[in-house]
Amino acid sequence: MLTNKKGVAAMDELDERKLKILHAIIQNYLETGEPVGSRTISKYADLNLSSATIRNEMADLEELGYIIQPHTSAGRIPTDKGYRLYVDNMLKEKEEELAGREQEVEKMKDFLSEKVDRVEELLQNVAKTLAVDTNYATMVSTPQYHHNKLKFVQLSQLEPYKILAVIVMDGNLIRNKVIDIKNEISPENLLKLNVLLNSTLNGLTLEEINLGIISRMQNQAGEQIELVKCVIDAIAETIGNADDLQIYTSGATNIFKYPELSDSSKASELICTLEEKERLTDLITDSLRNEDNQGIQVYIGSETPVQTMKDCSVVTANYELRDGVKGTIGIIGPKRMDYEKVVETLQTIRTQLDTVFKKT
Repeated sequence: MLTNKKGVAAMDELDERKLKILHAIIQNYLETGEPVGSRTISKYADLNLSSATIRNEMADLEELGYIIQPHTSAGRIPTDKGYRLYVDNMLKEKEEELAGREQEVEKMKDFLSEKVDRVEELLQNVAKTLAVDTNYATMVSTPQYHHNKLKFVQLSQLEPYKILAVIVMDGNLIRNKVIDIKNEISPENLLKLNVLLNSTLNGLTLEEINLGIISRMQNQAGEQIELVKCVIDAIAETIGNADDLQIYTSGATNIFKYPELSDSSKASELICTLEEKERLTDLITDSLRNEDNQGIQVYIGSETPVQTMKDCSVVTANYELRDGVKGTIGIIGPKRMDYEKVVETLQTIRTQLDTVFKKT
């Protein structure tokens, strides 16, 4: 199912005529990048409205926050609220439209079927292909363990005041954490602590390790309560650790094709974000954390967790390697991006990646 970031916008404040005019403004602005006036909208055959009537409706739409007038005597352009309504409606229509795109699906399938030596190489190729196909900037993350379960914890004495915690997650994701302790711990107490941790936490995800479970463990840990806290923190760090996250980007220079993003300061910030990549992890994390994200996620303007992308729209989709192992594909462009094409492209690539990975 397709999903979005903010939910479907309220439809009851717009009648059919206002919706048609808003749709016409957005469609025209997506194509031209120029503010849209009432005379342009009056040429749409299915409206049959005078310029004066359209101006009145546009004034209402502006008052409601769906469009703005960037300059005096200029036409109107969509606001983030207007884009959100447009995107939500488009996503609803796309629910049942994936059929009939066999040619594009087959083209992408052929590309993904080409032999590559490593998953990383495949994902890099995906980023490059998407950038060329869409004329926007793109990113693809390597698969990460999401909602992964703890298999076991092993605490061992390294030195009198140092404990090694070996944390193993489903999929044999292993992390080692050295924990400093204030007081020495006997082998017997260390064994009891191992039993407590494993009998309580094994098979749980981070979300399932709630305050009640933590409180019971701390009550049973006695004087080792601080060590238990450190182990739980280490488990949380292991599950959410992004140190191994690789993000491949492509098409950063495509942003210069769009005047609203090619301002020197905006462009340099955005390119820096795409090249340095650290700030993209917030976007990846947000996309993966969305429990209902079975489809497409659209971030418009300030909805994105990445501050330098507040003038952009970002569309993401998660692909799955196997249970609990997911990655994210993202396309970054101007707010007037071709949402329809981007959504269709992401639907195709996500489906094909799922298929390719499940064969491996």
